[in-house]
Amino acid sequence: MSMEGYYTFGPHKIDAKDVFYTTQLSFAMVNLRPALPVKRVADLTAEETCDLWLTAQKVGTQLESYHNASSLTFNIQDGPEAGQTVPHVHIHILPRKIGDFERNDDIYEAIDEKEKELKRKLDIEKERKDRSSEERIQEANAYRPLFL
Repeated sequence: MSMEGYYTFGPHKIDAKDVFYTTQLSFAMVNLRPALPVKRVADLTAEETCDLWLTAQKVGTQLESYHNASSLTFNIQDGPEAGQTVPHVHIHILPRKIGDFERNDDIYEAIDEKEKELKRKLDIEKERKDRSSEERIQEANAYRPLFL
């Protein structure tokens, strides 16, 4: 997955400094989380499915603790009509706290709005940068020791 200091995520190059956990088949990065180089969940092998969910479980457990959260939302958008904007299977892992949304299910509207924003901003020819490199590296550096 890692080639010359970056990981491939769809048409994007992810700086290895943004990656804080890897397995043979998956990697976890700041902002967007575990990913495998296949387009849809149905394209995953049994081994990749197990690895992806075991990685999500491990990453989720550590992020929940790190952020003093009490729950997790795991979100997969499988296909363009479901809101998938990057043609790779990936899971968004969101630590949750009591009262973080007025209605618990409002998180799905927030995720949908963020995905729509991203789709409007996404330019296939450019590396996407939701946050500065320094911000992403700082977050990845904080998470990396959780997996030693």
